[in-house]
Amino acid sequence: MSISSRASGIATGTAAPTIKISRRIQQVAESLTLALEAKTKALQAEGVDVVGFGAGEPDFDTPEVIRARAHADLEAGATRYTPAAGLPELKQAICEKFARDNGLAYRPDQVIVSVGAKHSLYNIFQTLLDEGDEVILPAPYWLSYPEQIRMGGGKVVAIATGADSDFKIRPEHLEAAMSPRTVAFLINSPSNPTGMVYSPEEIRALARVVEAHPDVTVISDEMYEHLVYDGARTMSFAAAAGMFDRTITVNGMSKTYAMTGWRIGYCAGPLAVIKAMARLQSHSTSNPTTFCQTASITALREGAADAERMRQSFDARRKVMVAGLRTLPGVRCPEPLGAFYVFPDVSALYEKAGLKGSIDFCDRLLTEARVACVPGLPFGDDRCIRLSYATSKENIEKGLSRLAAWIASLG
Repeated sequence: MSISSRASGIATGTAAPTIKISRRIQQVAESLTLALEAKTKALQAEGVDVVGFGAGEPDFDTPEVIRARAHADLEAGATRYTPAAGLPELKQAICEKFARDNGLAYRPDQVIVSVGAKHSLYNIFQTLLDEGDEVILPAPYWLSYPEQIRMGGGKVVAIATGADSDFKIRPEHLEAAMSPRTVAFLINSPSNPTGMVYSPEEIRALARVVEAHPDVTVISDEMYEHLVYDGARTMSFAAAAGMFDRTITVNGMSKTYAMTGWRIGYCAGPLAVIKAMARLQSHSTSNPTTFCQTASITALREGAADAERMRQSFDARRKVMVAGLRTLPGVRCPEPLGAFYVFPDVSALYEKAGLKGSIDFCDRLLTEARVACVPGLPFGDDRCIRLSYATSKENIEKGLSRLAAWIASLG
């Protein structure tokens, strides 16, 4: 005999309640990268052999020296609150990193540590934007940028690029996109999803455009700065002439040090902006996890050798991935010089296969070939798909073989 909800004290409902969801959140799209990864893992949990190229994280364990620091600090009681904007020692280590790697002289009060670089970006948009303010960004772009801009009340002004231009904008494109409502220009180099890297000369040319628009702030997402190949050189936007006091530089621990789940991001910039972001963070998350912050100090000061070992492995995998994709009919693959992604144009296959676009392409590929990729549409280019080579060479070769067989089956 069952116990009634009344007798057990458990509240139940007989009809679905009508709960208001804000228009702001209704306009936010689900992250397709996380959704696809969840679908892939669900299939794998059922025993299906899926080759996953969707991951946006290194497949390496966090280096031992970093994990050891976290373990020791946990044992020592590093579990209490820190200042909302981050531990002073970590902020000092971040300043040392900016001086060493980027030639940028920030003070600790110009740095804020957040719960991942995604959180840093969210705080930036909430701090900078009012309703109708415009943010310029090159497309393809990381898929969270437009959603976060809209959550801040802003309007996305995307500058379309393509494989012909290596997915880069030129100064005249940036100038043409400027308007009286432009508040910020967002640049991500090395890029997710394309792997494109702007050279120092290209950064300086774009900076000259921004310099002529004194009310425009630059948001420079440099998360993948240490993952570059074939002699490619990166440059922080803030290091360009006249840009130090105009730029908010975003980075984090996730990609360079294989610390995705630790959720430590940081940014540096003009003091007034950083202080405003700290006020916001003090009323939202407060400080990032304490022992993750202390472990990040060790990563920044002692993690270079492990980071370089991972970079070299990614480079070897990159070469296998690009060479394999370039043998496939109907696939056009520009050379990625950074991050751990390729962004090939597969649109030549759409009509042949009766496909509506990149989402349809990836659905079919997962269902029929057991290969998981990410559609280009949410990144701003429906002609392309994103593949991550943050996986083993064996998986890359297996996935490419399946992709080749699937393309051949299209007739």
